[in-house]
Amino acid sequence: MEVTGEAGAPEPGEIRILKPCLLRRNYSREQHGVAASCLEDLRSKACDILAIDKSLTPITLVLAEDGTIVDDDDYFLCLPSNTKFVALANNEKWAYNNSDGGTAWISQESFDVDETDSGSGVKWKNVARQLKEDLSSIILLSEEDLQMLVDVPCSDLAQELRQSSATVQGLQHTLQQVLDQREEARRSKQLLQLYLQALEKEGSLLSKQEESKAAFVEEADAVDSGISGEASSDVALASHILTALREKPAPELSLSSQDLELVTKEDPRALAVALNWDIEKTETVQEACDRELALRLQQMQSLRSLRSISARKTSLPGEPQNPKRTRQDPT
Repeated sequence: MEVTGEAGAPEPGEIRILKPCLLRRNYSREQHGVAASCLEDLRSKACDILAIDKSLTPITLVLAEDGTIVDDDDYFLCLPSNTKFVALANNEKWAYNNSDGGTAWISQESFDVDETDSGSGVKWKNVARQLKEDLSSIILLSEEDLQMLVDVPCSDLAQELRQSSATVQGLQHTLQQVLDQREEARRSKQLLQLYLQALEKEGSLLSKQEESKAAFVEEADAVDSGISGEASSDVALASHILTALREKPAPELSLSSQDLELVTKEDPRALAVALNWDIEKTETVQEACDRELALRLQQMQSLRSLRSISARKTSLPGEPQNPKRTRQDPT
């Protein structure tokens, strides 16, 4: 199902895919079918359909089958259609319901005992039990849960799953692959966004270049006819560039890359006369334009490098990878 309306304030022409879902409240068997394009859309519809008081927000969405918290749009989009969700208001906790079926693998009683006895210390054991019950639930695990099982010592996980160390090592390698694939998908999405932004910026630059050419012709005609004053006769900058330099608090951010290059190449003394500035202020503005131009060129080179790396990368399914991913520094 696709929509191009105003759900979630999409960009003009953007196509949103609506995912069919089932919603219910905690401790309730009554389910409601809805279609949402993202988690925020689903939370909003949950408040309306389930008549949740706005004072009880924020709403937390969990999988009805095992209580997994869903707080990532990428994970939400990976879930199958008609996935059952429980809407938890404020500080409510998920309660197991026999009607959920599927991969529901733990009773509320045992869940409460585990949570009370040792808190997060045995959380990985609960996730491991879910995996032991249904291996396909790897797809439904959050990245936090996947990383948790990858980081668990192989011997401890083997004991919990009652499997050999070699089998558990293979399992952890598979979990790491799933993590890597999700990260790769996230990076590809970011790269695509950068690429689209670059295309949009490039189109804007081409448009400004055409405007600059027209302005140069107009300026040349004005000089030939004696309209231009003596102060600006030695400066080959278009009028819109001189206007930006005079009036903008940070003119280097308002000019195109071509305009910045023209400013940096201009003789400081002639530019100072044209702008009626002192030479020190003129040189300061030229240096700021030069830095901005260098930054833009560096960004374009980085983008091209990323595109080149993405095009050359051929990750084969059987290619060896590190069994564990190093945690990134939060800073």
